[in-house]
Amino acid sequence: MSDTHAAVEAVWRIESGRLVAMLARITGDFAGAEDLAQDALERALTQWPTHGIPQHPASWLMATAKHIAVDRYRRQLNLVDKLAAIAHEPITALSTEGDPMATVDDGLAASVPDDLLRLIFTACHPALSLDSQVALTLRTVAGLRTPEIARAFLVPEATIGQRISRAKRTLTDKQVRFELPSALDLPSRLGAVLAVIYLVFNEGYSATAGDDWTRPALCHDALRLGRVLARLQPDEPEVHGLLALMELQASRIPARSGPAGEQLLLADQNRRRWDRLHIRRGLTALQAAETLGGGPYTVQAAIAACHARAPGIDATDWARVSALYTVLSYLSPSAVVSLNKAVAVGMADGPERGLALADELQTHPALVAYPALSAVRATFLRQLGRPDEARAAFQQAADLTSNVSQRAIYQRQRDNPAPHVPKAAP
Repeated sequence: MSDTHAAVEAVWRIESGRLVAMLARITGDFAGAEDLAQDALERALTQWPTHGIPQHPASWLMATAKHIAVDRYRRQLNLVDKLAAIAHEPITALSTEGDPMATVDDGLAASVPDDLLRLIFTACHPALSLDSQVALTLRTVAGLRTPEIARAFLVPEATIGQRISRAKRTLTDKQVRFELPSALDLPSRLGAVLAVIYLVFNEGYSATAGDDWTRPALCHDALRLGRVLARLQPDEPEVHGLLALMELQASRIPARSGPAGEQLLLADQNRRRWDRLHIRRGLTALQAAETLGGGPYTVQAAIAACHARAPGIDATDWARVSALYTVLSYLSPSAVVSLNKAVAVGMADGPERGLALADELQTHPALVAYPALSAVRATFLRQLGRPDEARAAFQQAADLTSNVSQRAIYQRQRDNPAPHVPKAAP
């Protein structure tokens, strides 16, 4: 890939969501906004290698999409004029008066910081199922790729591709105009909006593929949206619960890399490098969530708080973590929750019990190709003194992951003959 094409891809991954958000707000047409953004991307791929990368690439993409939109709308007006002339009919359907693109420059200049949040609420339309709302929004608004969304849902890529295609077709067939829902309609869409923000953060915290283990820009966007949402919905416990979870998780990011740039897991991190401001914000948001009632995000934040309060892996209250995962498995059951519970039980009650729970999950369809399951089993196998099986399981985890940094971690664990075995909390 050339340097120019790499630059185009980088700008697109960062700015595509905002670009689509702005264009959809101006045109009221979600599918059309996505097409305009893609057309602008194609022009960048054609023109930047010849004319050079512009000083402000994001602004160039927006201006280009705007001009394409204006040209397209005016061609539509001309076509209607010609058809009306042929039919000898007066033109009433479209005219230059009230042309929605006539004020496009004003619309662009009037951008507000929460445009992306507005579009997420808009894209989470009740005409779609919850899974379709989240998948479509992640793909077209948050800019995640199909493999990244598939990992979030633990389903094949083809399933996600079909889900997104059907969602777009449904919106087109029902002629849904993308408008911000009324204040009364916002609560019914909140669950999907929270899911989108959460999954964007997760992709930033642990990238699906590529050379980088994390994508800080995605974490930053998700945190910003969470903070805005907490101000807009101060009485919603799960808004505060999700914000608490993200703040507490984000606190670990500085410690997830070692002195030589190597990636570090939770047990190996220097907790003095955890960001104390994020932890304070997270604990404050958790208190607000628990006071209001809370739900699955609040329980997950409470689990993260157990880690944030412990000075080290050995001092973690694993019995409480295990109990919280039991609560979470009732509130929001999933294969990943079951796997995380197996880890907590193994830390609290011993590796034999943890391995037994992990082994029960090997036939779960969602975890067949999930590298973390193999890594969890490998860790417990090594602690139980079964090194050959542990090495094989770590190798399987490495083979299953498409992230270069994560693969390196599994390979390092595979080759480590004497890993640290944490002590269970009393």
